Amino acid sequence: MYQTTLNNQSLTIDFTLNGPIVNNEPFTWDLIKISDRTFHILHQDRSYTAEVLEMNAVEKTVSLKINGHIHVVNVKDRFDLLLEKMGMSSAATTKVNELKAPMPGLIVGISVQPGDVISKGDSMLILEAMKMENNLKAPGDGTVKTIRIAKGDRVEKGQVLVEFA
Repeated sequence: MYQTTLNNQSLTIDFTLNGPIVNNEPFTWDLIKISDRTFHILHQDRSYTAEVLEMNAVEKTVSLKINGHIHVVNVKDRFDLLLEKMGMSSAATTKVNELKAPMPGLIVGISVQPGDVISKGDSMLILEAMKMENNLKAPGDGTVKTIRIAKGDRVEKGQVLVEFA
């Protein structure tokens, strides 16, 4: 189960064998995958083209372009909701000492250098994976201690890219 927020509207989404359930109601749609990140959707006799622009696991957001309009959707899974219910949601925001590669790919851009003071959400690196450029952002406030990669390097999932002081 997931809880999403888009334009200050909260939705609960559950994926079942019979299809998605949105706010406890069956959601009927026809979904066709066009490419790795582009889909065509038919819902209530309307046609939509949806493109996944960015998925940010740290901030738990997904950026989508739907019929030319960009939407940023906040997504919480059942574990996030459970931690929040238990009053422990801040436990997930502990100090991070490293930025690791979320997936294998190629480093195509680096926008920080050792000594830079960064804030949570600042753009740090561009990682190209599956023909998609992913903007890796700072997981928290801090100072860049070491950059362990260079532009053009191939990296593996979980590889440490940047260390923070």
